[in-house]
Amino acid sequence: MYKKKPLLILTGPTAVGKTSLSIGLAKALNGEIISADSMQVYRHMDIGTAKIKKEQMQGIPHYLIDEYEPFEEFNVAVFQARCKECIEEIHKKGKLPILVGGTGFYIQSVLYSVNFEETEADSAYRTELTAFAKEHGTAALHEKLILVDRESAETIHPNNVKRVIRALEYYKQTGQKISEHNKVQQGKEPAYDFRYYALTLPREILYKRINQRVDSMREEGLVEEVKKLLAMGCKREMVSMQGLGYKEILSALEGEGTLEHAFERIKQETRHFAKRQFTWFKRERDVTWIDKGQFQSEEALLAYCIQDWQTHFR
Repeated sequence: MYKKKPLLILTGPTAVGKTSLSIGLAKALNGEIISADSMQVYRHMDIGTAKIKKEQMQGIPHYLIDEYEPFEEFNVAVFQARCKECIEEIHKKGKLPILVGGTGFYIQSVLYSVNFEETEADSAYRTELTAFAKEHGTAALHEKLILVDRESAETIHPNNVKRVIRALEYYKQTGQKISEHNKVQQGKEPAYDFRYYALTLPREILYKRINQRVDSMREEGLVEEVKKLLAMGCKREMVSMQGLGYKEILSALEGEGTLEHAFERIKQETRHFAKRQFTWFKRERDVTWIDKGQFQSEEALLAYCIQDWQTHFR
């Protein structure tokens, strides 16, 4: 029996195969799916985000997919508030919310009701750091973060200038590392009665899947998708356009290298991203790791997860 309202979480690195398992779980456990992905929330951004297609949903309702325009502000605090609304809505239907995606901080924010009370913005310091990044590059800005908060630096990509600046600003204002603040928040009691499944694969298999996915994106028309976004008025500095896959194609279209090189960079950056995802999830508590390589088939994997969930909540 549930002590609190139930929540099933399914995560893992990009391209590990969360989508098909999530559909199977939703069907078997009377569930509906909420996307915990920082990019699939945007409309018109389908190929580069590897967004689930309508036919793949098999009639299962999905939330937080195609809900915002690329020029709208979307961040972890917005996600947390909207996700909690979705969870409530699903529970009211008597169904099981299944949170699926690879954005670990987003999942953590919901599970532990992380407090996002903003320290007052230091616009002068933000401007100074933004100018520094433009003059010296994002890697040099990231080095500043490594010096004061190595743990945060390991999970924040150097190109995510906004989050790097936020972490530096938080340290300047409070004298505390933002990674320590996040640990305190994570130490809270979970808001739900949950199971937290993290899928994994041997690295060489995962990397092969990543490379194949990027090749598929090229064939499906990622370059054309980026051109359409530019025609809509999307700008390089928008948070949405900083997404993996989009920024590399944008650079090529603006004459900074070839498209061939851009796609190789996407593969490389996606592999690095998968490593950072592993780093994040290994630090999380109460995660049930599932090595997909130990199962003969997708059906066997699904059966294992169903049995584990039912055993836990018997």
